[in-house]
Amino acid sequence: MEFIVYILQSSVTHRYYCGQTDNITERLKRHNNGEVKSTKHSLPWKLIVQISLSSRSESMHLESVIKKRGIQRWLNENQRYLV
Repeated sequence: MEFIVYILQSSVTHRYYCGQTDNITERLKRHNNGEVKSTKHSLPWKLIVQISLSSRSESMHLESVIKKRGIQRWLNENQRYLV
């Protein structure tokens, strides 16, 4: 099974959101339908980073690294991952 770490950017506020999932299509729909509490006030969201990993633990670790570093700072240092 494939697990995905993703970063979204709000088209309105230009804020970022980082998460992980095993189904990026459904997860992005949930974000853009206002079903996710932390992102429902900044609709719509666009996918700007998608990194596939082989295990949930790897994806959770990378998500944690990105959030601890700061999403904007991580993006500046890892532009090769931009979609």
